Amino acid sequence: MSRQFVTEAVMLAIYGELLLTPVPVEYMVPYTSLLELYDFISSDEPLMSNPEDDQHVKEKVRELIDYLEEPLNKKKIQKALNMPWAKSSYILIGETTRVTVVNAMDTAPYGEFFDPVETELLLVSQREQVPLLTDQPELIHRIIDASVPVHVFDIDDFQFAVESGPFSHHV
Repeated sequence: MSRQFVTEAVMLAIYGELLLTPVPVEYMVPYTSLLELYDFISSDEPLMSNPEDDQHVKEKVRELIDYLEEPLNKKKIQKALNMPWAKSSYILIGETTRVTVVNAMDTAPYGEFFDPVETELLLVSQREQVPLLTDQPELIHRIIDASVPVHVFDIDDFQFAVESGPFSHHV
């Protein structure tokens, strides 16, 4: 049984440890999060404060895009886009990791506190009863402040989250 997390696609490019796990892990990624990868590549805005780190991360984002655009992976993703809330077949992305793309639909229940991608992350987490993994402390604080019923982990606690096993559904 693999550990499951909901996360943004860019986290898979930024944090290499997400792909090198001691146990099988599945990441559920909203489709709109994949689309953000293209924005990151084409933007002049840095993802990282250090220019060398920024260049490295952008290369990793490009590698992830290229991998997801390979014909079999692209076909899996496209198939999931035919219906709201459909999930792609899993895409292997390492020896112990896989990605499932979710055609999440932002129904705006959290519009005052969260942007559309954040809302989709929360909705996938709720719908699938899978914890959310993020590197944004301010997002964690907003989740708590809004009393959103999801379990959330900071990237710094990833190793603990992987080793902990099943989770309760609430923050």
